[in-house]
Amino acid sequence: MALSNYERLIQLSDEVFSSRTDPNQLNVNEKVMEHLQLIHPDTISEYDDGNGPVCWILCIPTTLDLMSKFTEQKISERELYELTPLNTKYEAIYMCSALLLEEFRGKGIAQKLALQAIENIKIDHPIKALFFWAFSKEGEKLAEKVSDLTGLPLYKR
Repeated sequence: MALSNYERLIQLSDEVFSSRTDPNQLNVNEKVMEHLQLIHPDTISEYDDGNGPVCWILCIPTTLDLMSKFTEQKISERELYELTPLNTKYEAIYMCSALLLEEFRGKGIAQKLALQAIENIKIDHPIKALFFWAFSKEGEKLAEKVSDLTGLPLYKR
């Protein structure tokens, strides 16, 4: 029996990231997703083609201070998440992850979801910068394109 889109995205996540085995990475589970929603409702975005999710985007708003500590490798991804305060004004967005099933790549789905999430976060927060940690050339290319389209400077870990 073929895997569902949901199962394929979970499998892709396990292949690309080591979040289940690397204590420095953020392992996104239900508790983490609930907390992310408290940070901002647009931290998690999904595109469903009618047969289940084909793309997940995770953008975490945070402070410029935490962004600097993360990009300078003074704190881990998990610490970035844990140290991001609630109920404050965020100035930076960590483009944490973009997962897209292979047959849907090159159609602008991930870019559109990321841009929408950033625009929605910007309604509530004075965002001044984007940052990312590249796990693939495609992820780096997406971060650069989103930075170009938003006009926000981009910082890399």
